[in-house]
Amino acid sequence: MNERNDLQTRIEEARVLAHSQQTVQLATCNSAGIPEASYAPFVESEGRYYIYVSELAKHCANLAATGRCAAMFIESEADAKNPFARRRLTLQCTAIELERGSEAFNAMLNKFHERFGKFMDVISPLLDFHLYQLTPVQGGFVAGFAKAYVLSGENLADIRWRDEEGHSSPDAKSRATLDEMIN
Repeated sequence: MNERNDLQTRIEEARVLAHSQQTVQLATCNSAGIPEASYAPFVESEGRYYIYVSELAKHCANLAATGRCAAMFIESEADAKNPFARRRLTLQCTAIELERGSEAFNAMLNKFHERFGKFMDVISPLLDFHLYQLTPVQGGFVAGFAKAYVLSGENLADIRWRDEEGHSSPDAKSRATLDEMIN
């Protein structure tokens, strides 16, 4: 397989990882710039991720205030061969709220109903919940140890190695041991 095909395969692996999850990990900052970690169930449509979140959750206010977040989809610890090398897709996103009752809001809420079932009947009418559209503007994908990529461009379709040289080792023996462990 040539390098370009290998890189395109990595883009597909990243998408499969995201689609295999029901929730997305979120990093937002509050108005004082203090980072806060959280998660939310999501639906995806045309390369954008949608989250339906309550005002009771800190990330709701943070998204409203900043209009941005980082999102992460990560391989489960149970499935990972090595905890240092869990596959993960990280995305830097813009975040906009969809107006309740709008055509876009209703279409995405229907997707939430399809994906999450009857629980949506309980929370969809609650007025403290807001629907946010997260649009990735750049990202990264780690396919394993020393297999890190940068995603950019329209629909994050451009991919390149994060660092062409990989990890640095103090000597040839250390490098050989590392290569043996990761390959």
